[in-house]
Formats: sequence, structure tokens, C-alpha cells
Amino acid sequence: MKQALITGVTGQDGSYLAELLLEKGYKVFGLRRRTSTPNYENIEHIKDEIEWVSGDLTDLGSLIEAVRYSNPTEIYNLAAQSFVAASWPQPMTTGQITALGVTNMLEAVRLIKPDARFYQASSSEMFGKVVEVPQSESTPFYPRSPYGVAKLYGHWITVNYRESFDMYACSGILFNHESPRRGVEFVTRKVTDAVARIKLGLQSELRMGNLDSLRDWGFAGDYVKAMWLMLQQPVPDDYVISTGEMHTVRELLEAAFGYAGLDYQDYVVIDPKLVRPAEVDLLLGDCSKAKERLGWELEVSFRQLIHMMVDSDLEKYRFAQRQFAVARSV
Repeated sequence: MKQALITGVTGQDGSYLAELLLEKGYKVFGLRRRTSTPNYENIEHIKDEIEWVSGDLTDLGSLIEAVRYSNPTEIYNLAAQSFVAASWPQPMTTGQITALGVTNMLEAVRLIKPDARFYQASSSEMFGKVVEVPQSESTPFYPRSPYGVAKLYGHWITVNYRESFDMYACSGILFNHESPRRGVEFVTRKVTDAVARIKLGLQSELRMGNLDSLRDWGFAGDYVKAMWLMLQQPVPDDYVISTGEMHTVRELLEAAFGYAGLDYQDYVVIDPKLVRPAEVDLLLGDCSKAKERLGWELEVSFRQLIHMMVDSDLEKYRFAQRQFAVARSV
């Protein structure tokens, strides 16, 4: 039986990846950082199928013990300070976790399980101020946020360990990928959550920043399949994972509000405070290498994704309203 250690397993990607690996018969270990109130919302349905290991990306000793205990054949490093907007007020924390945390994880693997296969979650934010369109594995990087800079360090240190120590280490340069499990601070989920609340009379407006930013949005459930495929190849390599389609934030608003029978222009308010200090205007990935070499294919379209998220948020708030009505009637 294959054994996998996942960091960031309670996040969006970690939860979909854990589901996938469990379906494939893996023994799944989840690295769990000590918190006063653990959040298992994304993995509540599989929580008891995961074996939990204590550890923190900023503590090398804990990672050494986690790798020793789990004895993994595959390691997926998905944990990070992953919200771009938070990386400006928290650049040091972002660097410690999202950058140096990768080195700690790689070092633990090198010392304890050097024959394990290692996946690093890289990001399209590393392209930042893009120098060519679309962006491929050979496109030069130009990050525009502390998050992008930290991810770039994590990406290159993974390459360095692969080349220096002959480790099976690879990175997936993932473009924006979303789902009903996305944190509400991210723009897609912020929008679909607001659409549901506005539709049900729980909210009157939605404050947004730059509506003209262009993004390449895909479904997280599709993207974790690419992560797994990367670690099944005979030779480690890095791959761009994307849809190859661009949509503006305005198109996102049109798709989400329109699906609920609403006009976004009646509810959206532009707030200058929500515009990034250094904006990434355009991200479009060329995923032809992943399609050709991994046999990876997309299954969920942009509109299917947005509709899925709106449906999920509507159901969540309708359920809460029903629960409230029942409680009041007792």
C-alpha cells in the first residue's frame, strides 16, 4: 500500500487530494499544526480515514518526526500562507511558512526518506508582471507580492534539491483553482458567497476592487489529479496546470449573479481599498506540456465551476435559515 503525507490537508486542495488518494487505496497521513480550534470543515466526511501527525512547517524537528512516523512514498506540500492580500501586512510570516517552510520539508525528506516522491505547490503568482502570454514552464518569473516572491523561493529550492541531491522533487505551477471549499477571502468564493446572501436577503451589497483583472480559473478537483499524475512519472519535472482560458473579475460577477437571476451592477460597489498595492493584471497558463506528458484533462468548465459554487453557498444559507426557523418554532 502506498502511503502519502499531505501538508495543508484541511485546505481546499488538501481535502480534494486526500479524497483522491483514499479512493486510490492510499494510507493518508495529514500534518496537523497545533491550533486552539482546529478547522475540519473541508474534510469532516473523511476526517476519521486520515491518520493525523503533529507538525509545523516552521519547525524542522517536527517535520523530521512526521516523515519518520508516516514513512511516506509520496509527500504533497500544500501548506502555506496562501492569501496574496495578507502577504503585504504579513511579509515575514509569509516568508517563514511559504518559502522557508519548503526548505524544512525538503530537508526532512532528504534526511529521513530520500527515496520518497515530493510535490511542491507552486503558483502562477510567481509570473506576476507577466513578460509573455500565455505563461509556460519556460516563462521568466516576475512576482508582484510577498506571496509570489515566497512561492518563487519554494519553487527554486525544490529544483535545487532535485538537482543537488537527486531527489524525486517536482512542482506544479498551478493557476487559480477554485471550488465550494475555497476560503471566503478569495475573490471567487467572496463573490459566490455574497450572491447567495444577497439572493436570500442577508446582504445588500458587495464591495470589490479591480474588476478588469484577468485570471485563468479552474476547478480544484481537476487540479489535484494533476498533482498525483506528476508523482507517477518516471522522471520528476515541473508542470503548468491551468485551463488556458482567461476571464475578468467582471465576467465572474456576471456569471455568478446572472445564475441567481440578479444583475451584478445593482449590488457591486468599487472600493479603492481593495485594490492591491502591486496588481497582477493578467494570468493565462499554457498547460500543453501537462496534457501531452501526463495525459491530464479538464472536466469542469468556468461556468460549471461558478454555478457549482453558487449552488453550494445557496444551500448552505438556506439550510441555516431552515435551522433558525426550526429553533424559533420550538
